[in-house]
Amino acid sequence: MRIQISLCIFLISTTLVFGQSIRKYSNEFLSIGVDAQAMAMGNAVVGQVQGVSAGYWNPAGLVSVEDNQLGLMHAAYFANIAQYDYAAYAMPVRKNTAMAFTLLRFGVDDILDTTELIDSEGNIDYNKINLFNAADYAFQFSFAKKQIFKDMDMGFSAKLIHRRIGKFATSYGFGLDAGLQWHRKNWHYGVMVRDITTTFNVWQINNEKFASIQNAIPGENQELPETTEITIPKAQLGVAKDWQITHYIGLQTALQANMRFVQTNDIISSSFVSIEPAFGFEADFEKTIFLRGGINNLQETVNYDQGQSISFQPNVGVGFRYNGIQVDYALTNIASVGNALYSNIFSLKIDFEAFRD
Repeated sequence: MRIQISLCIFLISTTLVFGQSIRKYSNEFLSIGVDAQAMAMGNAVVGQVQGVSAGYWNPAGLVSVEDNQLGLMHAAYFANIAQYDYAAYAMPVRKNTAMAFTLLRFGVDDILDTTELIDSEGNIDYNKINLFNAADYAFQFSFAKKQIFKDMDMGFSAKLIHRRIGKFATSYGFGLDAGLQWHRKNWHYGVMVRDITTTFNVWQINNEKFASIQNAIPGENQELPETTEITIPKAQLGVAKDWQITHYIGLQTALQANMRFVQTNDIISSSFVSIEPAFGFEADFEKTIFLRGGINNLQETVNYDQGQSISFQPNVGVGFRYNGIQVDYALTNIASVGNALYSNIFSLKIDFEAFRD
């Protein structure tokens, strides 16, 4: 029973913070990515992404939207323990502007709550076992304008964040992202800054629930976690190029630098900035059938038997597009160390322009 009680305490205390307001990692569910097309390419899409998924990756890419578009995705992580869902809708506003709405949910459902399993006299009552969910939500509104300078597009995203751990704690947050894209012949360049104003989250803790488990394990009293957290900005620089291999076969290659302004285990790391490179490609047959691959999450790891080594996350995927409907699949490896847990990603995009024609 101690293990179950400890797990409940862990869910609260680790999720809400270990004594720091400003963190290296906060709201990390927003860093997973969306769309099987992008995830199969190692998320290296900031420079060239267009259409409805650009609302997440780089809102500047929304200017390519000429009619309403819908995007959907579902993924299961950690042996189907966590569920990740995405939905987005994009539309043109005027000739040179577009907007999009994006909704994300990452959650673990039906977690056993055993905090009331044992009463004060040591009696066990299995009827007092309840279920709760730990879920993170984000809603984004994105707006883009075409050619603010020659061949350069700009976009912004405002995001509202809601995180919930059953009846134990909830939080609300707000942040802004900004992006640029520049297209020149077959070259595409992009800059994306996430949490450009920093993202501020405020937690509300159920003091009654917390008190009921605070002293559940003698001698291991839990301190009340801090109720505010700040997510510092992150930047992404991307470049991509289109190649026409034959009359029927095309190829797009992409390189991206994901930057955090803290020291991490990324292969390029300093006290000022840490950089994780990502690589991706997409081969197509008449823009109908697609084969994709990519590498990201390059990290320096320490193995006490073999010393330091470099780990990475491989990704592959396929896609099919016909008459405004695009179906994509990606096989990704979210865990790059130890026994990897591969995840199957499925996504759907619908361009309503094809149906109007």
